[in-house]
Amino acid sequence: MNENNKPDNKADNKRCGFVALLGAPNAGKSTLLNSLVGSKISIVTHKVQTTRTRFVGIALYHDNQMIFVDTPGIFEPKKRLERAMVSAAWAGASDADVIIVLVDAARGIDDNTRRIIKGLKQSGQKAILAINKIDAIRRDTLLGLSKELNDLGEFSHTLMISALKGNGLDDLKDVIAENLPKGPWLYPEDQLTDITERMLAAEITREKFFLRLHEELPYAATIETETWQERKDGSVRIEQIIYVERDTQKAIVIGKDGRSLKEIGKMAREEMEELFGRRVHLFIFVKVRKNWSDDKERYENMGLDWVE
Repeated sequence: MNENNKPDNKADNKRCGFVALLGAPNAGKSTLLNSLVGSKISIVTHKVQTTRTRFVGIALYHDNQMIFVDTPGIFEPKKRLERAMVSAAWAGASDADVIIVLVDAARGIDDNTRRIIKGLKQSGQKAILAINKIDAIRRDTLLGLSKELNDLGEFSHTLMISALKGNGLDDLKDVIAENLPKGPWLYPEDQLTDITERMLAAEITREKFFLRLHEELPYAATIETETWQERKDGSVRIEQIIYVERDTQKAIVIGKDGRSLKEIGKMAREEMEELFGRRVHLFIFVKVRKNWSDDKERYENMGLDWVE
């Protein structure tokens, strides 16, 4: 086995599989995905329901290729978009070789966590339990939480981690590796995600949109990369549209004298340039599309299935 987690090229030793990250909204799944992959491929905010579709992150650990699937948080859905998000999460679990249930230690066992455990038991699927944000909780409280969770569900392993600080992640990868099926890798060594740059650009802007608007944020909004034009000087011109459902929401997004939209664009452009390694010319427009969350085409653009 090579040092520094470098892969072993002997085909007989290779393992590869899909690893689904399940959890309640804001359990830390996107932070965990980014930490495991070693690069930011999923947006992270303090807002719940930030992740709307399944994102794939690819990591090599010794001679294992781990294909992580960051799913939307599981909660009780009421609207069509919410039903599509929860459906995407369960679909990610049903297709996975390994399932990780992530629980926020500070929040403990809420209704959403109980819903996840119940769903796994009904499907007969076992999972790895990862209790996250352990640095914020006393050890005796953690042990009590671990016991209560294991009494509720059937977990093959229980690990204590901090997705943000990296504590316990090597132990988690060891357990994942033990449970991956033998077989060739599905992606090249240097590939970190299957997300297109167009979609990643839209997600970056959506993250800045969340961070900039805080409590004013209209959740009924979606962002799409409309055009992607490669330029002769190596830069790229990107045009994006923020769709909202009402004129009042449009006014919030634009802000007084266009300040909010300018700040969102500035933050998004700077991160895109760092991530893509080249100059980005970003143009963002805001349009009202009433009831966009009932528009089948919008779901296709977000990579979500249409759910009745």
